[in-house]
This record gives sequence, C-alpha cells and structure tokens, in this order.
Amino acid sequence: MKLTSVDWLIMLLYFVFVLGIGFALKRYMKTSKDFFQAGRALPAWICGLAFISANLGAQEVIGMGASGAKYGLETAHFYGIGAIPAMIFVGIFMMPFYYGSKARSVPEFLRMRFDEKTRALNACSFAVMTVFSSGISMYAMARLIQALHVFDSLFAAMGRPPEDIFTFSIVLSAVIVLAYIFLGGLTSAIYNEVLQFFLIIAGFLPLVLLGLKNIGGWAGLKASVPVAYMHEWKGVMHANTNPMGIEIIGIGMGLGFVLGSGYWCTDFLVIQTAMASKDMESARRVPLIAAIPKMFFPFLVILPGLLAIGLPTPKTTTTVRTENGAIIHEINVVSPQVAQGRGLVPAKINPVTGKAMLTASGQPLLDYDMATPNMLLHYFPTGILGLGLTALMASFMSGMAGNVTAFNTVFTYDLYQSYIHKGGSDRHYMAVGRWATVGGILLSIATAYAAINFNNIMDTLQLVFSFVNAPLFATFLLGMFWKRATGHGAFAGLIAGTAGAVLHHGLVLPIEAHAGIHGGWITVLHHYPSDMAQNFWGAIFAFSINFVVCIVVSLMTKARPESELVGLVHSLTPKPPRAHLQWWKSPEALAVAILLVAVALNIFFA
Repeated sequence: MKLTSVDWLIMLLYFVFVLGIGFALKRYMKTSKDFFQAGRALPAWICGLAFISANLGAQEVIGMGASGAKYGLETAHFYGIGAIPAMIFVGIFMMPFYYGSKARSVPEFLRMRFDEKTRALNACSFAVMTVFSSGISMYAMARLIQALHVFDSLFAAMGRPPEDIFTFSIVLSAVIVLAYIFLGGLTSAIYNEVLQFFLIIAGFLPLVLLGLKNIGGWAGLKASVPVAYMHEWKGVMHANTNPMGIEIIGIGMGLGFVLGSGYWCTDFLVIQTAMASKDMESARRVPLIAAIPKMFFPFLVILPGLLAIGLPTPKTTTTVRTENGAIIHEINVVSPQVAQGRGLVPAKINPVTGKAMLTASGQPLLDYDMATPNMLLHYFPTGILGLGLTALMASFMSGMAGNVTAFNTVFTYDLYQSYIHKGGSDRHYMAVGRWATVGGILLSIATAYAAINFNNIMDTLQLVFSFVNAPLFATFLLGMFWKRATGHGAFAGLIAGTAGAVLHHGLVLPIEAHAGIHGGWITVLHHYPSDMAQNFWGAIFAFSINFVVCIVVSLMTKARPESELVGLVHSLTPKPPRAHLQWWKSPEALAVAILLVAVALNIFFA
C-alpha cells in the first residue's frame, strides 16, 4: 500500500482545519459557560449532528465494522433496538428535565434529584468511563497508523523497533486532540463533530458501494458469508443459531432496554451536545434530528465488516510464465497473520510485543478491528483513499474529543468545585477545566493499552457500559418516575448494581477467552458464547440489582418533600409553556415519524 501526495494533502488539510477551529474559537472562550457548555447558544441542527457524531467515534466506525465481521447483520440491532427508541425517549421525556433543571452535567442533575453522595459516586464512575472510552479511540488510531506504515522508515532510521510506532501514534493523536480542546472547549468539539459527520458519509458511502459491486451485490454477499451472519431477526430466537450467541430476551432487555437506553439517556458524552442548544424546544429536537441519519448508518458502518469477512482470504501464490524463452516464477507472499485470517480480517498481532495472539484453545485470534481499515486499503484508489483514511481519523479524534470534554466538565463542576475549591472565580474554573483536559488525555493514554486484549473494541466498550450506564439507568428511571425514591436508595442501588456487574464479570468467561480482563478472574462458573452476550447479561444483572436495592432502601428511608421535587419528577412537574408550532413541527410528531420509519426498516430486514 502506497500513499501518494494527494492522499497526504487531504489528511493534512483535515488536521489544519481542526486545529484552525480551535484557534478561531479561542477568543470566544471568555467564561466557563462558554468553555464547558458552548454558551448554550447553538442551533438544534448543529447540536443534532454533533449528538450523533459524538457517538460516531472509533467505537462506532471501527467497532460496528468489527462487530459486523464478528457477529454479522445481527449487529444492526444496536440501531433498531438499542438506539432509535432510546433517542426518542430522551428527546421527548428526559431533555425537559435535563435542560429545565439548568444542570451543567448529569451528575449535577443527580445531586438536584437525590443528594451529594449520589452525585459524587456517579461523577467518579463516569470520569473513569470517559477515560476508558477515549483510550479505546486512541488505540484504534494507533492501530490505523501502524497499518499505514507511515513511520516505518523513520523508526528504522532511528534504530527503533516497529512496535514503538504504536506508542508514538497514541501520543501524537493525543497531542492533536489536546490542542483544539484546550483552545476551544466544547464548541470546538461540536463543530469538529459536525465536520466529522460529513467526512464519514463522503468516505464510507463509496466504500460500501464498491464492496457490494465487487462481491456481486446483496445476493453475492449472502452467498459469501455463513447463513447465520445474514439473519438480523431469525437468528435471535435461539442463542445457538447466531454468532453473538444471545436470544431475543437478551437482545431486547440487555441491549434495547438497559445498555441502549442507559447510554443515550444518561451518558453525559452525548447529553452535553443537546444541552448546548439555545432553548428547550431545540434541546428536545436534538436527539430526534440525530435519530434520522442514525437509522441509515448500519449501511455505512456494519456492511464494511460483513464485506471484509466475505471476501477471499489472501494466500501466498506462485505464478509461472514464459518471457523471451525464459521461465519466470513470480511469488506473491502474504504475511502469516494475513494467511491465518479470514477474508480481509487478519490474525491479531500484539501491537506492543509483536507476538501473535491466540485464543484459549491455541487458535489464531482474529483481529476484527482491522476489518474496516483493510477494506479502505483494499478498495480505494489515490485521492479517495486519502478521503477514507481522513474519515477514519476524524472519527477517532472526535471520539477522543467528546469523551475528554465530558471528562473536564464533570471533573471541574462535580469534583473539583464541589469538594476541593468552592469559592474560586470563573476564570479559575476555566483554567482548571483546561488542565483537566490535559489530565484526561494522559489517563486515556494509559487505558489505551487495555484494548489490546480484545479483538473487537465494541466488546470492550459495552463491557465498560455494563459497569457504569446499566446500573445508572435504573437510578434515573426510579428518580424521574417515582417520587418516593430517596438519595440513600439511589446511592445504595448504584453501589450494589456496580458491585453486581463486577462480581458477574469475575465469575463468568466467554468461550475461547483467557481469564483476566475478559472475566473469570475469581473463578469460572459459566461460559458465555461471546463477549457481547456476557456484556448484555452483565448489564441486565447490574440494572436489576440496582432497581431492587434502590426500591427497598427508599422504602426504609425518608423521602424528600414533594415541593423540592418539582421539575425533577415527572408526576410533580407541570408542563412548561410550549412554543407555538404547527403540529407537524412538534417534537412529538417528529418522534412518531421516526419510530414508523424505524419499524419499517426492521420489517424490511426481518
């Protein structure tokens, strides 16, 4: 693979542009509200595109492609079941509470509804989650740079082993993201996320069309991969008939209700973009605007993984030809990891040690994270390749930026201002936010190495979500719709739910996985058919334990007066005055239309 000057120019222009946005916005960062909340002055469509783009980091673009290669079309349930209904719910029911409460973060909302200790616990767990998520994006970025062999000659000239490129690439991506967040705060991240949205469409739509044409269309794809990979709905009635190894109850409850709703309704990474809107109606429309393109993104991010696994696996070949009376033998040699792979998905090499990674049974571990990058390198010519790689890099850095801006907000408002330095000036807190950005980046660099042990970063991400978002969603549901829920109940429920998720992880293990970061670090009582199945059921246990414990402890403790819960509990909150809109422009009408289209798409692919 050779990158030409055109490809390099396209990527260079992108980096210049993102850094230019940071420098251009620096002069507008006059207060902490400007830096952390974008001044709450952005239009709904900008925030809507940023809302979906905050989720379009490496976890989505690389992770969904990897899941498509590993689990097949069943991965589309992350959209039809795990995303669209939750995005509608947060827009219609939850944004009025978030935006109307004037909370600057999700943990701050928990303080208003419950108490200080619940806020502190969630702030700490959320900060850890954002650091891990940002680290996953750094890992994916470093793997891409390794695959491009960009710095091979430089490191060879310095006498350094090629494995050092992985660490160097992590640091390089971290410095770029740090620069534009340090300068422009949340506004800079949002505008870069909008840019990234259009780059991904421009870079991935040609890839899918070229791949489908090459493999013989939809019929050719179905003929090239196992039957179970192509059934979005038929395979989930029984766990042993689909690669994910999970049935309809696990999909519906674990993904659709707990993990999906827990992410879209409580994760400050995406909520912060909606809260940057200029008014309440705009904030309610933000998740709904984002849901429209979200319905069609499976075509862009899942199909590349399916196409990659369906293509022939490259093998070392020998060609014999005669030229001017001489017999010429041409040998096309492929590396062992490529030959031991499947399609364009290679066997995995540890990027730090350079050694092959194996399953528990000694078989080569497939590196599904390379499915989408290898598709780009396989199909795209000069110029288009530069655009596709730029789209990938944009998704990686957007994922890092979104998590880091969420981290610096939560750290500054919910930890530093609350427990370390309460009486500081606005300028002081903005400075703390900038240095928290530096700290978040450094911690993310450390966590990037944890993703090495997984062959699908989406598995890694859902594992983290099962510890944090799953129990938190139970707390939010009870807090918003049950006025009897107390701070003691919420705190005890979060502790018990998170502990339940950790205990579950320590007692179970996916088939073919090594005990440790995948689970089974206490003992192995049960084997799940896949990492994702383990994550779904872990989330179900965490949610259920939190739900029960919160109810029991709340009934045993004193509830807050109803007068203090106005605006925080659904039954006690009068409907706010609404803008005078024609019915077809209302958020409710938009939500119904989106739901109907989503149902139609699920029926079409059933």
